[in-house]
Amino acid sequence: MHELSVVASIVESVTELAAAYPGARVLEVRLRVGALASVIEDSLQFCWGITTEGTPLQGSKLTVQTLPVVMHCTACAQDVELQGVQSFRCPRCGEPCSDLRQGRELEIDSIEIDEVEEAI
Repeated sequence: MHELSVVASIVESVTELAAAYPGARVLEVRLRVGALASVIEDSLQFCWGITTEGTPLQGSKLTVQTLPVVMHCTACAQDVELQGVQSFRCPRCGEPCSDLRQGRELEIDSIEIDEVEEAI
């Protein structure tokens, strides 16, 4: 299960970013994950709970946006969304597609924090 190392890296990155806001609490981390990224959302969620224990991210929510596979079809001269990952053929004309435009992403999209207001 490589999701554990993926989540550990995300927690480390977000913890470093959150350090710029002393006392702030991380509420939510949003990921963009392509259909070809080879990670399972349920495993990411499970690992999130374990990996965030005892960190500034403890109690935060992990939201995963799954992105479909988008290829560029040279025959149609358009980007097309594939219905699945079993066939890399244009759903419009049936020609093979090899120009991947979206689907391998595994990135932090945004982080929601609750800043602590300092007393003056």
